[in-house]
Amino acid sequence: MLERLQSIAHLLTGNILSSVIGLIGFALTARALGPAGYGILALCFSYTRAVERIVSFQSWQPLIKYGAHSLAENADDATELRALLKFGLLLDISAALVGWLVAVLLILVVAPWLGISGDGADLAILYCTVLPFQVSGMPTAVLRLYGRFMAIAYGQVATSVLRVVLCAIGVATGAGLFEFTLIWMSAQIIGTLILVLFALAELRRQGVLSGLMSVPLRGITKRFPGLWKFAISANLSLTIRSSANELDTLLVGYLADPTSAGLYHIAKRIGRIAQQAGVQVQAVLYPELARAWATKALSAFHRAVAQMQGLLLGCGLLLIGGLYLLIGPLLTWAAGPDFAAAGPLVIVQSVAVTMTLCGAVIRSALLAMGRENEILRSVTIAAIGFHATAFALIPVIGAMGANVAHIVMASIWLSTMMLSYRRTPAPET
Repeated sequence: MLERLQSIAHLLTGNILSSVIGLIGFALTARALGPAGYGILALCFSYTRAVERIVSFQSWQPLIKYGAHSLAENADDATELRALLKFGLLLDISAALVGWLVAVLLILVVAPWLGISGDGADLAILYCTVLPFQVSGMPTAVLRLYGRFMAIAYGQVATSVLRVVLCAIGVATGAGLFEFTLIWMSAQIIGTLILVLFALAELRRQGVLSGLMSVPLRGITKRFPGLWKFAISANLSLTIRSSANELDTLLVGYLADPTSAGLYHIAKRIGRIAQQAGVQVQAVLYPELARAWATKALSAFHRAVAQMQGLLLGCGLLLIGGLYLLIGPLLTWAAGPDFAAAGPLVIVQSVAVTMTLCGAVIRSALLAMGRENEILRSVTIAAIGFHATAFALIPVIGAMGANVAHIVMASIWLSTMMLSYRRTPAPET
């Protein structure tokens, strides 16, 4: 428990620093561009992120599950691990290129139909340049498998500092929407490259890098039974979930207006600070649960799940109370009075974030158990609930409708996964 909390503390410290520093960058951008300009940039950012999450293969999930087994059973021979990592890297590269192609083609085909201006479409196509660089799945798996959580955490901090420096230069030089688009793109690309470099350094330190790209992949599905099934099912569930988590800003922009999308994006960025706690807990917890389930250490498995879920629930309740008291003055001071209207959006979103934090723990447990189909079923039902609520409410109450839809989605997702977790049998002895 202590070692787990130390790893989580490193990740949370780095992530909180990164998020707080990142908010400074967003505040500088918001002040420079105003609600309308910021809304357009937020839509470009959200569009590319949505395509990335929907098309990308998130290879870190199968790599951690099967990599944990490989490290436990073949500690002295890294051949199987090299093949697994090469498999994941090729998936990352292929998905990144497909994502870029899909994103550009969608804009060219859909923009005229939706009435998007030529300048807006050109800006979105430019922002799609970040997509071929999004190959973070394998590097993330490597750093998590070997417990290099400090590298993950403080690499994010370095990226956020760079973005703030570039944004400050943009403000000082009177940069406009085009220049701030280049700034956000550059920071995003550099952040991914930093992660890749850290992972390669760790593989070299572990003696795994040599021969990584030359190891044959023939027979990999026999060496790792169920690899494709697990990868496809787990990533399909993330794709479906991303249809809500990543398309929500675009829905607000389409069903309401770009200014509402900008306000919603500000609220979402603030809520993401807390939601990242669940991401970081999963980063530490998932490899640990995968090892515990593989070695049939059931008491440790269930104890870790209960401890982390209780911890995150407490943090979520503190978050709701703190935001209720502070968010209004904070937004006015940081981004300006024009963005104060995002305050109620942040408070309502924090309720959905709290439920999502608890769900992240159960999701990690079900992945470790190999119950990816249960996750897929749960997230499909939850996503249907989100879209039905969003399309019904956003035209009526604007951006707040998207936040209510997230509460509906989180409630369905958490409750259905809890049912699956409680009825899942223990592994065969």
